[in-house]
Amino acid sequence: MIQRPFDKAALQVLLNEFRVTAILGPRQSGKTTLAREFDARHVFDLENPTDEAMLADAKLTLEPLSGLIAIDEIQRAPELFTLLRYLVDTRPDQRYLILGSASRDLIRQSSESLAGRIAYHELAGFHLADTGEADWRKLWLCGGLPPAFTAGSMAQSKRWRDQYISTFLERDIPQLGISIPAATLRRFWIMLCHYHAQTLNYAEFARSFGVSDMTIRRYTELLEGAFMVRLLQPWHANTGKRLVKRPKLYVRDSGLFHSLMAIGTAHDLAAHNKLGASWEGFALEQASRSIGKRREELFFWATHAGAEVDLFWQEQGRNWAVEVKYNSAPRLTPSMTSALKDLDLEHLWVLYPGDKAYALAPRVSALPVRALAVPWSYRPSGQ
Repeated sequence: MIQRPFDKAALQVLLNEFRVTAILGPRQSGKTTLAREFDARHVFDLENPTDEAMLADAKLTLEPLSGLIAIDEIQRAPELFTLLRYLVDTRPDQRYLILGSASRDLIRQSSESLAGRIAYHELAGFHLADTGEADWRKLWLCGGLPPAFTAGSMAQSKRWRDQYISTFLERDIPQLGISIPAATLRRFWIMLCHYHAQTLNYAEFARSFGVSDMTIRRYTELLEGAFMVRLLQPWHANTGKRLVKRPKLYVRDSGLFHSLMAIGTAHDLAAHNKLGASWEGFALEQASRSIGKRREELFFWATHAGAEVDLFWQEQGRNWAVEVKYNSAPRLTPSMTSALKDLDLEHLWVLYPGDKAYALAPRVSALPVRALAVPWSYRPSGQ
């Protein structure tokens, strides 16, 4: 089994400090496997009919228990949140580890009932810190969902991913209360892949899909809430320049992106016109998770004149950025120089698929994506 030491350490901190800790992430991302490492005294899985029946009268079942109590697939019983507030307030010997697959609704429901009592940890698929830097190409092609990455062959990995997409569309979406035909949402998702690593023009997309702007926004938010896509919002700095104000879209798991685009092998990927976009999405997802910021704390920045950085964030009162290049030896560009000045960046890293880290200019460094196998919340001056 592939260990996930950094996620485990982060969860341990939250479990020590909060009465309720939630692990959020897509299905099959390893939430249940990770939760087992904390030796919960009592475990309930709401997809297990026996456990579901036991929690039909949850107060009677949970109130006598003590220690760490784990509840999996809690989005199936949102009424439990009100009870959990009562229990953690009256039973100081109880702590809860809850797991769920629908972030937007789950966070809203739990935060309303458990304000000040709950912390959240987002668990996506494997990160380079889990797989090791030597396997970065495999992680890029197959994606980070554990069964896809650990499959015995590329063909087996793709078959699993194809089935995962079908199951998500046909079972998971209806369970979220969304009555969208699976074929419609699949077609929408494939069309969305053509916007991968691009700014999303809702009106243009709506015309192509033959629906309203609001429908496109609703479908996109649905996939974002289920951890399938990342909508990166633009950073609005007062630079006196015309800035791009639409969000940038990424399919979060590179393996699912490749399956939706019918990319099955490294050869297929190398010959595909979405090679650069695929690389940008993979590198940005690895960097985003390595930085350790919440989704709403990460941005991109772009001007209509062409200057841009793919990832921007603030830490300790300073500005930092990442640019992604599919290039064997990236060089300093006018766009980078403009971003460095306009955003007053402390440092800009250029992620690329090479082997060596080197300086491009003062406060600008080329960094191999494999270096992200050692997570960083931020990197001081070019390290």
